[in-house]
Amino acid sequence: MAGRIEDYALIGDMQTAALVCRDGTVDWLCLPRFDSHAIFAGLLGTEEHGFWRIGPAHAPDAQPPAATRRGYRGDSLILESEWDTGRGTVRVTDFMPPRDGAPQLIRIVEGVSGRVPMRSALRMRFSYGRVVPWVHRHEGRTVAVAGPDSVWFDTSAETYGQSLTTYSDFTVAPGDRIAFTLSWQPSHKEPPPLPEPEQSLEATEDFWREWVEHCTYHGPYREAVIRSLITLKALTYAPTGGIVAAPTTSLPEDIGGVRNWDYRYTWLRDAAITLSSLLRTGYREEARAWREWLLRAVAGDPENLQIMYGIAGERELGEAELDWLPGYENSAPVRVGNGAAHQLQLDVYGEVTEALHLAHMTGLARNDYASLLQVKLINYLEKHWTEPDEGIWEVRGPRRHFVHSKVMAWVAVDRTIKLIESGDVDGPLERWKQLRDDIHRDVCEKGYDKERNTFTQSYGSKELDASLLLIPQMGFLPPDDKRVIGTIEAIQRELSTPDGFILRYPTEGSDEGVDGLPGDEGAFLACSFWMADDLAMIGRVDEARRLFERLLALRNDLGLLAEEWDPVRQRQVGNFPQAFSHVPLIDTALRLTASGAYGG
Repeated sequence: MAGRIEDYALIGDMQTAALVCRDGTVDWLCLPRFDSHAIFAGLLGTEEHGFWRIGPAHAPDAQPPAATRRGYRGDSLILESEWDTGRGTVRVTDFMPPRDGAPQLIRIVEGVSGRVPMRSALRMRFSYGRVVPWVHRHEGRTVAVAGPDSVWFDTSAETYGQSLTTYSDFTVAPGDRIAFTLSWQPSHKEPPPLPEPEQSLEATEDFWREWVEHCTYHGPYREAVIRSLITLKALTYAPTGGIVAAPTTSLPEDIGGVRNWDYRYTWLRDAAITLSSLLRTGYREEARAWREWLLRAVAGDPENLQIMYGIAGERELGEAELDWLPGYENSAPVRVGNGAAHQLQLDVYGEVTEALHLAHMTGLARNDYASLLQVKLINYLEKHWTEPDEGIWEVRGPRRHFVHSKVMAWVAVDRTIKLIESGDVDGPLERWKQLRDDIHRDVCEKGYDKERNTFTQSYGSKELDASLLLIPQMGFLPPDDKRVIGTIEAIQRELSTPDGFILRYPTEGSDEGVDGLPGDEGAFLACSFWMADDLAMIGRVDEARRLFERLLALRNDLGLLAEEWDPVRQRQVGNFPQAFSHVPLIDTALRLTASGAYGG
């Protein structure tokens, strides 16, 4: 059985990523891209669906021992795990070197003290655990082939095959270093070059050290911010600049339930807010690459803007269920692809426009098509902002007039008006100022409950929604407006868990709720960070800081966050690690630092 979600570490090469458990097991790896089929899918099933474990030898019927300690090497994505055993101490260093050629997963075993018996157990299963590859030797190397894919396994240790698994049993003493490398290559091509693990380790460490040096944030939460920035960088697909929401699929929001989705794609919303965090911490090159990705993905067809695309800009992300996988802790179905790709979510226009506006304001080199795109997006919104949509949370129920969607439509128009006023693009300024006023008036009249002094989830509804916390952050109303304060306090009363974290909206347990799905979910971490932001904006800075630091305490030992926190089971849930959790962490740290709202 897979470990708890927070038991995993992330390693990656900005094209794909692996999850490594505390016991030294790689339970998830897609090759060669984030959205490729998994070669190790044990995370969503059992060891029969693929895994690779390196750790101290143990009895066949015993649980593999968890590492005594682990951590990233400095500010990098190089994982070091150490086991203290009765026979000595051993260290395993796991990393994926940033690459131009074949993707590699490298694991270096190092003796620290004593003489420690070790075992590597490698079970490769292609196509999400469904296909057993043909494993054979080729010029002294082990290669696994299935259809278009081949994976090459290189090590100086002796190996043997048993039960469709490749094993290596060896002992390490102080100073011993034994490397194991997996390299992917299209099966019709020549073998990939022989790996150079030590040189790759040095180059990987240099890469991350140099990248982190560009960070402009030096406040009290620097450790948390740097780890979040590294995580966001790891979720960026380097060849195109696309940013995945998470490197996993179908990690459940409700353990044992059906709320399991594939997040290995580029949501415009997630990518846009990621861009804003990168820009505010000094990472202009990533912002430029994402803007170029956006312009290619949207192409000449902004009226058919999708809410998400593939990492290279692909439009078709058809959803399917993998019925041979039982799911993480029996949370079925396991889904690949995402049927929400063609939903109407009007808020996306606001997020994209806000990101382009921020890029413009921070001095990113002007791109005429980016400015033209903003104008085209508003031309579309002008005709469609009055329509109901599926909203920020991608409900599978009926469309509604979601208040957050209307607010973000207002943001899109407002930021484009500012672009026109700067003289960088032409547009119908007075007409769009009227449009901005019309949207604002509509929201305040139809999305506000006067009796309860709160905005509501959708026009005419009584439900609340944590996305309303973005109203002051987007500048729709000032923080001291009584309607803003009333909304913040209502969400605290009605959407808070007992430990003070924030739910997205009410769910209905076994019945279908507003999102068209049965079951409940955990506290949505992004919403909890938004609450901390709002509290700081309305002057309750000590309360904001306390909430923020409770949120930081939910991170795993490596500083990583999934999408949600299960307040009953007291554990992380949802896809992992989640960009939509790490971005608001950065934003809240910046806000609290600017306000001086921190201890010490």
